[in-house]
Amino acid sequence: MITKSKFITTASLLVGLMMTACNNQEKEEDSRQDEQISLITLDPGHFHAALVQKSMYPGVNSTVQAYAPAEDNDLKAHLNLIEGYNNDATNPTHWKEEVYTGDDFLAKMLEDRKGNVVVLAGNNKRKIDYINQSIDAGLNVLADKPMAIDEEGFGELEKSFAEAKEKGVLLYDIMTERFEITATLQKEFSQIESLFGTLEKGSLAEPAITKESVHHFFKTVSGKPLIRPTWFFDVSQQGEGIVDVTTHLVDLVQWEGFPDQVINYEKDIELLNAKRWATWLKADEFKKATNETYPDEFQNNVNDKNELGVYANGEINYTIKGVHAKVLVKWNFEAPEGTGDTHYSIMRGTKANLVIKQGAEENYKPVLYIETSRDGDRDDFNLQVAEAVKALEGKYKGIAVEQLKEGNYKVIIPQELTTSHEEHFAQVTENFLSYLANNKLPDWEVPNMLTKYYITTKALSLAKKEK
Repeated sequence: MITKSKFITTASLLVGLMMTACNNQEKEEDSRQDEQISLITLDPGHFHAALVQKSMYPGVNSTVQAYAPAEDNDLKAHLNLIEGYNNDATNPTHWKEEVYTGDDFLAKMLEDRKGNVVVLAGNNKRKIDYINQSIDAGLNVLADKPMAIDEEGFGELEKSFAEAKEKGVLLYDIMTERFEITATLQKEFSQIESLFGTLEKGSLAEPAITKESVHHFFKTVSGKPLIRPTWFFDVSQQGEGIVDVTTHLVDLVQWEGFPDQVINYEKDIELLNAKRWATWLKADEFKKATNETYPDEFQNNVNDKNELGVYANGEINYTIKGVHAKVLVKWNFEAPEGTGDTHYSIMRGTKANLVIKQGAEENYKPVLYIETSRDGDRDDFNLQVAEAVKALEGKYKGIAVEQLKEGNYKVIIPQELTTSHEEHFAQVTENFLSYLANNKLPDWEVPNMLTKYYITTKALSLAKKEK
C-alpha cells in the first residue's frame, strides 16, 4: 500500500523525470536548430535575392532574417516576392521573414548573428563592404554577381577570400548559367574527344570560344513587370556592363573550356583589348522601368535629347592558357514581344564546333547545334555524333539529334531537362548547401572566381583607356 507521503514523493520524482526529459528534448532541438543553415538577407536591392527563396531546402531554417535601411522600397519589393512564393498555387513555400530596418542595419545584423549564411543581391558598390564585414564576422556568404565592379573592389575581394579560408567559411557567387541545359550539354559534348577533338587555339579575329548575350532593362519576373531601383542605372553603383553580366560569360568560358582546372590569373590570362559603350534611354522608358523620373545626380549623364546614357555594353578579348576567348554583352530597353534575353556561344574544336543560338529561327529559345569543323568522312562524323549522344543519354535522358544538313545537327532536348532562369537559383543554392555540408568548395572554384573578377575589372580599366 502506498502512503500519501510516498505517493507525493513518487509523483514528484515522475514530474522531475518528465521535466528533465523535456529539457533534454529542448536542448536536442536547440542543437539541431544550431546545426541548421539559417539565411540572412542583407539589403536586398535586386530580385535575385528573392529568387534564392523561390524554393525550400532540406536542412535550411524556414525563418529568414532580413536587414535593410529604413523605409526601403527595395525591401518592400523583396518581401512582396517572398509573399508571392509563399502563396503560389502550385508550389508554395513557407518562409517566415523577421525584418529589421534602420540606418544601423548592417551593424545590427553583425551584432545579432541570427544566421550563418548571408545572401547578397543588390547595390554592387556596397556589396564588397558587405562581403568583407560578413566574412570578418565568420559568416558564410552567397553573393549575386558581380562581387567586384572595379580594380579596387577586386583587391578587396582577394582579401575576403583569404580571410574566408582563415576563418573556415565559404564565399561563393551565384552562377546560374551553368544550369542552362544547352550550356551544360555544350560542355559535355566538348569533353568527347572523338566528336569534338580538342579546343582550338583560335585568334583575335576568330576566337576559339565566344560568348555573347543581349539583355533588357524592362522585363517580366515571376509574372509581373520588374520595377528596378533608380540606382540600377547608375554604373558607379550597379557597375558597367563589362563587369556585370560578363561575369557569367567569363565563368562559362572557364567552366566549359577548362573544366575542373585551376586558372591562375597572373600566369594564365592575357588581356588583349576591351571596349565599352552606352545605351541611351528615353525619359518615358526610364519612368516605365523605375516608376521614377531622372534623379538630379543623373543629369550629367543626360544628353540634349533628354536621354540617359548607361554604360551597359562591353566587349573583352583575351587569352586563357593560350586559347583566344571573346565575351560581349549588350543591353537594350525592352525585348520585342514574344522574345527575351538572348545568348550566342560557340566552342571551336579540331573536329566539330558546338554552337548555341537563340534567335528568331530558334523562336528565341536557346538551341545547341553540332557542326563539323573540317572536310572529311561524313559517315564517320555521323557515327561520332550518334555515339556521343549515346554516351550522354544515360545522364541526360531523352536527348537526341536531328540532322539538318550534311555535317550539321540540332540537339533535341526534352522539356524535362529544361529549367528556367528563375529555377536556376535553387540549383545554385543546392550546390552551395552541399559545399557547406563539407565546409569546402571544389579546389578550382576560388582561384577561378578570382580570375573571373580579375578579367572583368581589369578589362574595365583597359576599356576606359581605349576611348
